[in-house]
Amino acid sequence: MKPPVFDYLTPSSLTEAAQVINETPGAMIIAGGQSLIPALNFKLAWPSALIDIRNIPDLDTIQIDDDEIIVGASVRHCDVEKDQRIGKRHPIMHKAMAYVAHSPIRNRGTVVGSICHADAAAEMPLILVLTDGYVTATSVDGSRTIAARDFFKFHMTTSRHDNEIIQSAHFPIPNSMGGYSFQEFARRSGDYAVAAIACLMTLDNSGKIEEVKIAGCGISHRPIRLNSVEQVVVGTTLTENDVSQAIEALAESVTSPDDIHATKKYRKYLAGKLLSKSLVEAKERAQKRELS
Repeated sequence: MKPPVFDYLTPSSLTEAAQVINETPGAMIIAGGQSLIPALNFKLAWPSALIDIRNIPDLDTIQIDDDEIIVGASVRHCDVEKDQRIGKRHPIMHKAMAYVAHSPIRNRGTVVGSICHADAAAEMPLILVLTDGYVTATSVDGSRTIAARDFFKFHMTTSRHDNEIIQSAHFPIPNSMGGYSFQEFARRSGDYAVAAIACLMTLDNSGKIEEVKIAGCGISHRPIRLNSVEQVVVGTTLTENDVSQAIEALAESVTSPDDIHATKKYRKYLAGKLLSKSLVEAKERAQKRELS
């Protein structure tokens, strides 16, 4: 397998990169290349040029503010995985990272690259959607922010314009008093998820669910917030009946068709099991944090 012929460009600044991609129709950005290189070798991608952004200053930084974690475009998965600050401030992001592919891929692949690749079963897009995150896009026309709910359009399809570079991803930090859970099932360790459910939850003084965010991947054409499920469980104490009603609400959101990994019917069953585990674990963690 050989990739198609392309030019290789190495801009030294974000401004230069924006100019290059604007002036080079058909060009593609490369940082880690863990998704792009296989696509090139299989001739699923035919770029006129590859624009390597790894030498651009400040794109390899992780910035942790009071309310969000900002991940630069060339930050690798392993950088997030090994950052103890993220483990403390954003534990569900840290937990999900362990499910991203295999260690060699995490050592090269980038978080923003995974988000831009937009596989409907990928973990980092799921966490961005769960936390109401957003990305910052830069072009010769300026910069803009795109909310995760608007960024992911379809499997491997985003709202990024052809002349834009996604320079960073912004992950809001969850409530420190809340609980969390990330549940995923894959055929083999490191494979894309057949289904995954992530949950953030806070409780009120009476033990009822005060606020909850639930999202899924592998179950639809893009990572999705499960708003109908959230509406079912908020205000409840999460009894067995509440969980059963949540699973029923989830079923309508599982729209992925039959494929080589699972049937639609099996995905609905699997997603329900993962949702049940996620809700229970998030509540248990929230209760422990309230007592600590």
